[in-house]
Amino acid sequence: MKRFVLIFLLLVIASCSDNDMDSELLSSDDGIDMEDPDPTPVDPEEEDERTPCENGFAGDYPCNGYDLMALVSLEEMDAESASDSWGWTDAATGKEYAFIGLNNGTGFVDISSPSKPVYLGKLPTRTVSSSWRDIKVYNNYAFVVSEATDHGMQVFDLTRLRDIDTPTTFDADAEYLEFGSAHNIVINEDSGFAYVVGSDTFSGGAHFINIQNPENPVFAGGYAGDSYTHDAQVVTYHGLDADYIGHEIYVGSNEDSVTIIDVTDKSNPIIIAKTTYPNVGYVHQGWFTEDHHYYLVNDELDEINFGFNTRTFVFDFSDMDNPVQIGTYTGPTQAIDHNHYIKGSILYQSNYSAGIRFVDISDVANGNLSEVGFFDTYPENNETSFNGVWSNYPFFDSGNIAVSDINRGLFLIRRSGT
Repeated sequence: MKRFVLIFLLLVIASCSDNDMDSELLSSDDGIDMEDPDPTPVDPEEEDERTPCENGFAGDYPCNGYDLMALVSLEEMDAESASDSWGWTDAATGKEYAFIGLNNGTGFVDISSPSKPVYLGKLPTRTVSSSWRDIKVYNNYAFVVSEATDHGMQVFDLTRLRDIDTPTTFDADAEYLEFGSAHNIVINEDSGFAYVVGSDTFSGGAHFINIQNPENPVFAGGYAGDSYTHDAQVVTYHGLDADYIGHEIYVGSNEDSVTIIDVTDKSNPIIIAKTTYPNVGYVHQGWFTEDHHYYLVNDELDEINFGFNTRTFVFDFSDMDNPVQIGTYTGPTQAIDHNHYIKGSILYQSNYSAGIRFVDISDVANGNLSEVGFFDTYPENNETSFNGVWSNYPFFDSGNIAVSDINRGLFLIRRSGT
């Protein structure tokens, strides 16, 4: 987030504090099937390779209910810092791969044996180094943007990873240069459209790209009506609001608001609603529940500006013309919340210096959330600072979770006992 670089540089690391929370995962009782599915059992031989969470620690790392499978360090990837993470499962081979944004490029890691990950190499930054890099996937291709000057969007064919056995320096299969720098990229895999946000086009709003032919991305329009978008989620809507079922819906975290836009017609995007919540610091990112009924939002600067513990805001989107906040979850630390995602009944929340936190949302209909586990990749402290976990990717069927840590690299973790 370019406008807060000074905050990033000036915040100071301080003392250590970690809370032990109940690790029992709850089940849904509201009639919505949001149960977190059991992951594929790990090979018994892999059990001996992990570092189990015992007595509140997995090696040096505070934990509750989650084991450390492995760490791929920044040093191994020849990088100084990390940012975003994402993942891909090769349908042809069943292999799982994790990707991590690095200051000097994008790192690719084969995590099919999660306790023995294999670093496959790097797609270097197109121009200069940057602390911000974001990756998403569509149709076996990775799409990469960065706040690096004149970077544009890199397109990389992920099937090239199948035959790699030594670290390789890759080149892009295609480049899209209709914008220069950008903060983030969002992809709706149902439609085959990418949405670049926080770029130097459309006042920082959404820049639409048709990626249905991944190696020939085509400009498709944009939306500047609500200025800068920091992050977004775009879905083909299947929630309760009959007016929008089947429409392509963009929900932008737009600094001071959550902004809902119908982007079905790329030539005529239509704003549906804007909403916010008390004591806004910086509306950062959000994610739908799997039924598209609720939307959970995080704020990146309320801990700094107001001294709050981590807050997550719960909105009912059953009437998207009139979204309603129905709850606020307050976490156990003052760590800053960052990217979070929902799989089943669990919110996987990146909390910078407090690690990744696992929050049960099975009673989301009543606005009630509760922490049920954590893994802290930054044991130094839980201060309000920009250290530790940037993002996570929880969507592997195996149950493996990829976690990007700014200071250390790529962590692979897994729920204890699975």
